[in-house]
Amino acid sequence: MSDLQCPATIIVARHGEAEYEDSLLVDRGGSLTIRGRHQAKALGESLTDRAVSVVYSSGMARAVQTAEIVACTLGVTVRVRDALREFSVGDFGGQPFRTGPDDPLGLVWRDWEVGDLSVGCPGAESGQDVVERMTGELETIADLHRGETVLIVSHGGAMWLTLPRLASNVADSFASPGHRMGFCQTVELAVDADGWALVSWPDRDIPRRLPR
Repeated sequence: MSDLQCPATIIVARHGEAEYEDSLLVDRGGSLTIRGRHQAKALGESLTDRAVSVVYSSGMARAVQTAEIVACTLGVTVRVRDALREFSVGDFGGQPFRTGPDDPLGLVWRDWEVGDLSVGCPGAESGQDVVERMTGELETIADLHRGETVLIVSHGGAMWLTLPRLASNVADSFASPGHRMGFCQTVELAVDADGWALVSWPDRDIPRRLPR
């Protein structure tokens, strides 16, 4: 990323509540529920005084639908970037969605929560791969929007993995465990020539920027 002498403000939101055609684990799809649409509308209304210049979105349907509702409320355009997508469930795809000890994603999440990003779902990218592709896209967007405020609509897992590791003022483990994103909740970051700093995270106090 080039020097950002003029700082950029990057607001990253999780998509709204979504429903799926069945209860199987999949990477694709997800359509906003009525509640999810209301959440997206409320997100847009909450940002009307922030002078958001553009909305970027993951290419996944639930994110695009959220972004379009927000962008309509704000009167700005949507740009889709595949690198903002959620982590892949890989070979777990097609298995029933479960919670508790039978959750096939559980072991992967536990490894990530203790900082081992070398693992991922079988047949899919590792946690480190997710962080690298998200970071690359966020840096590109920041370079394109110096001096502006941008909204990005992404996904809870990718946000949880990447955003603390991008910021210089919090530990990589800042979001672990138990601080994942609710639907349409936002994280705000500032980026300038000194790098990235976390400005806000739902229900958390943010320390001042510190050198790594």
